[in-house]
Amino acid sequence: MMVRQLLFVIILWLGLLARAQNKQLMYDFTEIPQALLLNPGMETDFKWYSGIPTLSGLSIQAGSNGLSVNDLFANDGLDFNDKVRDKVIQGMSYRDEFSSTLQLEILNGGYRSKDPSVFYSFGVYAESDVIMYWPKDYGILAFEGNADKLNERFDLGHLNARGEVLSVFHFGMNKRMDNNLILGARGKIYSSILDFNSTNNTGYFETTDGQNNILSNTLRADMQLRTSGINAIETAEDDGNVPATIVKRGFFGGNLGLGLDLGFTYHFNRQMVLTGSLLDLGFIYHANAVENFTLDGSATTEGIEIILPDALLNPTQDFWEDLVDEIEALVPFEETTKSYMTFRPTRLYASLRYNFGESTENPKACDCDYSPSGRTNNILKYRNSVGGQLYVIKRPRGPQGAITAFYQRRFGNFMATKATYTVDKFTFTNVGLGISLQAGPINLYLMADNLLAYRNIAASNYASFQFGLNIISWEKK
Repeated sequence: MMVRQLLFVIILWLGLLARAQNKQLMYDFTEIPQALLLNPGMETDFKWYSGIPTLSGLSIQAGSNGLSVNDLFANDGLDFNDKVRDKVIQGMSYRDEFSSTLQLEILNGGYRSKDPSVFYSFGVYAESDVIMYWPKDYGILAFEGNADKLNERFDLGHLNARGEVLSVFHFGMNKRMDNNLILGARGKIYSSILDFNSTNNTGYFETTDGQNNILSNTLRADMQLRTSGINAIETAEDDGNVPATIVKRGFFGGNLGLGLDLGFTYHFNRQMVLTGSLLDLGFIYHANAVENFTLDGSATTEGIEIILPDALLNPTQDFWEDLVDEIEALVPFEETTKSYMTFRPTRLYASLRYNFGESTENPKACDCDYSPSGRTNNILKYRNSVGGQLYVIKRPRGPQGAITAFYQRRFGNFMATKATYTVDKFTFTNVGLGISLQAGPINLYLMADNLLAYRNIAASNYASFQFGLNIISWEKK
């Protein structure tokens, strides 16, 4: 049981300390190869590239919706229990979430085909995706109890959580169709290490006036928790080979699935560009190391009923056990190993970009750095770009979105920067900055979000940092 408890503690803390990863700084940052993972139809002018294993793509993001560390632990003289009641129990909604999407690249590379209009990319990365909505009614019931809440129904559907840890193996193709259109697709194989989900719960708990006792409690429940992989890791603890089991499950030894990414770039003209992508159209079929737990039924009880003088005739009777048996008969709790299917959290990106700086038919006479190498087209890469981006991710309580305004600036061929301003449900003041440096074949990128919050991290709902290291061979200009 220790491994299972440890796994759930880690997953819960990931959810409490991180938020869904909208990589708005990375998206359409064409100098960085990792941007292909966000749009397989991105414009590329690499001859080939190779990421430095485990260092080519690392991102760390932390935050929460509706609550910050400072809300609870600020030295403001207020009682901690009062803060919990005001900020958490009463202050948060059942739609407030704690979520994370963390990625670590293990291998990443790409190369241009003999046909210069085609570019291939491939790799492996590990990913953790967790989302938990604040179970408001559970919190009220646990913190305040039900003694003074007669005829008030506590919604069991407030329990809504899912999480997974997996490896993703991918291969993508990027094809320039003509001077204006680039299309891309990426196939994926998912190898699930562990999964849990409890997202379609319904029912309620209600306390009313009783007839035989003072109070009567009613429970109606249709609840389910599905898990896979957790018991396999728990079993491995006995043999002392938990790391080997995790690696095995991450490399085709776990539950497998398939996925697809699609993307495009379209130039209305030299300066106006539209991009879009749809990521993780996929599923995982969970058939091994599966454990499911269900609670389905309804019961009304007035507690332990002792009827005198009948109870005196059987002084050894276990009234509490009788009550438990009665409730379990009415609301049966079951464990099964039935296989199940989960769908990935599909993400949508889109952007409209305007490039500017005086441009002519002759690249040498324009305010641009270079034209995409070896291509007989009229598309140029400009020094400046401004535009807007849209991001949407599928979540259990409905789509979650963000909008971003951005400005990009290129300084020759050795440095490019991107500044963003993003609005989403986590913050309205998210200013980010990304930089890509090119020193010969070495590419280094650094990115940070929500820079205004760095004045007081504890009071922030969100903080982010990303970096990576690549080796890139560029096409001749």
